[in-house]
Amino acid sequence: QVQLVESGGGLVQAGESLRLACVAPGSIFNSFVMGWYRQAPGKQRELVARITRDSSTNYAASVKGRFTMSRDNAKNTVFLQMDSLKPEDTAVYYCNAEHAILSSIKYWGKGTLVTVSS
Repeated sequence: QVQLVESGGGLVQAGESLRLACVAPGSIFNSFVMGWYRQAPGKQRELVARITRDSSTNYAASVKGRFTMSRDNAKNTVFLQMDSLKPEDTAVYYCNAEHAILSSIKYWGKGTLVTVSS
C-alpha cells in the first residue's frame, strides 16, 4: 500500500501564506512525477502544480506567481509554498504521484484542507 502523507493545511486570512508538505516512499519519489491537486466544494479536482524528477515545474494559471512547488530528495518530500492566498484557493489539497512513463499508475494522499477567509 503506497502512502502519500500530506501536512500543513489550515485556516488563514486572505493575503497570508501556507506551506504544504507531502512525504512519499523513496521508491515512488525517485520514479514518479509529483503533483498537487485541489478540489473545492462542488467543483472537480484540478491540477495546481507538478514537479518532475529533475525539478522542472508547471503551474495552473490561477496560481502562477503565487505558489511554488519544490522537492527535497533527501527527505522524499515535496512542498507547495502558497503565498498571497485568496478565498478562491479554499479547497482540499491532494498530493499525487504519477509514474513518469506509465501515467495510468498513480497514487493519491488523503488530502489536507486549506481554508482562506476574506
